[in-house]
Amino acid sequence: MKILLLEDDILLNAAISTYLTSIGHSITSVRDGNVCLELLEQEEFDLLVFDINVPNIDGLSILERLHEQKRVIPVIFISTLIDIEDISRAFELGCFDYLKKPFHLKELSLRIDKISQIAQAKRKHKRLSNSYSFNSENMTLYFNNEPQVLSKRQSQIIGFLAYNRGIVCSYEMFMEHVWDDVEVDIATIRAEINRLKNHLKEDFIVNIRGVGYMVKIPYM
Repeated sequence: MKILLLEDDILLNAAISTYLTSIGHSITSVRDGNVCLELLEQEEFDLLVFDINVPNIDGLSILERLHEQKRVIPVIFISTLIDIEDISRAFELGCFDYLKKPFHLKELSLRIDKISQIAQAKRKHKRLSNSYSFNSENMTLYFNNEPQVLSKRQSQIIGFLAYNRGIVCSYEMFMEHVWDDVEVDIATIRAEINRLKNHLKEDFIVNIRGVGYMVKIPYM
């Protein structure tokens, strides 16, 4: 995983960085809250490991900013703090886990492994609306976690839109990736997608007039 570590203790920062690198993670480590924020504006990370009390801007305040921006990145807090209000606030803001110092580095790696497993499952299972989701591993659409019966072509359409959530998929893209360059006209694509839309209980497939279709990334 690509991990951003925020820890102002020089020795602990080095120990965590060395250990996590040794077990295969990519670590960027900083000791200052402002520097951490700058990096978050420039790069994407799979996981954040934050101390709370650090110079300039603390870990909780950084998480608050990410929350305001609707950026969802798993966070593990590591801190000597035991104030239940701070801990509660951290979890309200989307903190995944909390480790009280001192802790064993192996324990941190176990928590990271758990997050990695969840992240892999989410990559296969895409949320499409309040009630619908799509599992790319078994090519199955779910409504409130109940599998739905679709034709092979309809499953391919949903799978393609789910893979490209937030992107407008043109008719040409459907021809190439769903119909596999088989001779098909735009009217046929429209008709097939309209049949699919009529079958759905929530209309999450957006028609972009004259261009194609898309599924917006739902904010959950």
